[in-house]
Amino acid sequence: MTRTPDTVADVMTRAVVAVGRDADFREVAETLRRWQVSAVPVLTGDGRVIGVVSEADLLIARDRDGERADALTAGRMMSVPAVTVHPGSPLAEAGRVMARGHLKRLPVVDGEDYLVGVVSRGDLLKVHLADDRDLADRVRFELAAALGPATAVEAGVHAEDGRITLSGTLPDALSVPVLERLVRSVPGVVGVEVRLGAPA
Repeated sequence: MTRTPDTVADVMTRAVVAVGRDADFREVAETLRRWQVSAVPVLTGDGRVIGVVSEADLLIARDRDGERADALTAGRMMSVPAVTVHPGSPLAEAGRVMARGHLKRLPVVDGEDYLVGVVSRGDLLKVHLADDRDLADRVRFELAAALGPATAVEAGVHAEDGRITLSGTLPDALSVPVLERLVRSVPGVVGVEVRLGAPA
């Protein structure tokens, strides 16, 4: 069992469609349609993200400028500065950035603003859609990481519709509220019931 996904790098898409700053209106619109995305990063020639152009940007630019489509370039239509995240950013942080900016996807950039991927709302939600068997495995993994393998095996873990039930013996050094918080922090867990008895 691998560790629970907790950073953007764990869920992002690495193969990303993007356009250059000189791409015209039609090229950008066709790229959005072909790849069925609502926005694309705009890159410099060496792959750095300098902006994002979305369906809304295209409509606003066309209405505002009243120019021929081939006169409008990605560099003129894009939103700047680009709202981005780093691969090591926590998933919760990426979610907050998207919610604050009403964004559906974010370019993922390294420390020098080179594009390394893209993360979407759907990518963030996939973490919460694991089947019950996988979710129980995630909880076991996190318990083992926090408590040590020997202690963690004393707790039985059952998952049903995202709800976790812990049974068995309560580890000596852990209170029920602490254990509940630990399990609730696992992405995909929607509820926790603790049925652990005191150690003999």
